[in-house]
Amino acid sequence: MTGLRQKLILLSLGIYWPILFVLAHIPIPQTIYKAQVSDKAIHFTAYLVLVFLLWFGIGHEHKVSWRGFKEWCILYIIILYGATDEILQSFVNRSCDVADFTANLLGALTGLALFMFLGFSQALLVVTGIVIFLLASLARSDLHELLPVTSTLFYAAAYGFLTLLWIRQAYCSLVVQKPVVKWLARGAALPAVLLAFVEVFSVAVGRGLRPYRAAGSGAGIIAGFMLILLINLWQQRIAAKASASSLERFV
Repeated sequence: MTGLRQKLILLSLGIYWPILFVLAHIPIPQTIYKAQVSDKAIHFTAYLVLVFLLWFGIGHEHKVSWRGFKEWCILYIIILYGATDEILQSFVNRSCDVADFTANLLGALTGLALFMFLGFSQALLVVTGIVIFLLASLARSDLHELLPVTSTLFYAAAYGFLTLLWIRQAYCSLVVQKPVVKWLARGAALPAVLLAFVEVFSVAVGRGLRPYRAAGSGAGIIAGFMLILLINLWQQRIAAKASASSLERFV
C-alpha cells in the first residue's frame, strides 16, 4: 500500500508542478483581479502543497528531522525553483517580487515544520484543512458571484474529501460503526468546526456570511458520508456473495 501511495503522490507531483509553473507564467486572469485575491496567500498555499508532494514523494513515511539529506535537498530545490520562477516571470510581463518569493518560502517551511510532527495521513488532513481555509479566505469579493458553479463544486469536493480523511483518521477505517449517531457526530466534528471557523472569520474581517459557500461545503460533508455508506453497502454485498458461494460449495 505504501508503494502504491508513493506512486500516486509522485504522479500527482508530476501533474501539479507543471501546472503550477504554467500558471505562474501566464497573464493573471481578470477573475483574480475582480475577486481581489491575496497574491501572497496564493503563493503560500501553492508551495505548501508542493512541499507536501515533494516530501512524501521522496521522504516516504519518515518525519522531517533536519539530520538527513532529503530535508535539506528539498529545501534547496524549493529555494532554487522559487527564485528561478520569480526571475522568469519578469520575461512574461509578470513581476519579479521578493515578497512573492518570501511567501513561497514560508509555505514550504510551514509544511516542513508540520512534517516534523505529522505522518502522511495526519499531514494530508492538516494540509487539506489549511488549503480550504486559505482558499476560502483569500478572496475579498464573493467568488460565487464571479464563478458560481466552480466555487460551489470546489467547496463541495474539498469538504467531501476532508470528511473522508477525517473519518479515516478518527476511526482508522471508513467502516460505519455503531452507535451510528455517535459515529456521525464524531465524523462531522472536524469538517463542521472548519466550516464554522471559515464563516466566523469571514464575518470578523468584514466580508459577511457567504451562504452559497456554506451550502456547498455542507453538501460536500453530506456527500462524504453518503460515499462511505455506499462503500459499506458494496462491501457488505461482496461479503454476502462470498459467504453464499462458500455455503454452496460446502453443501
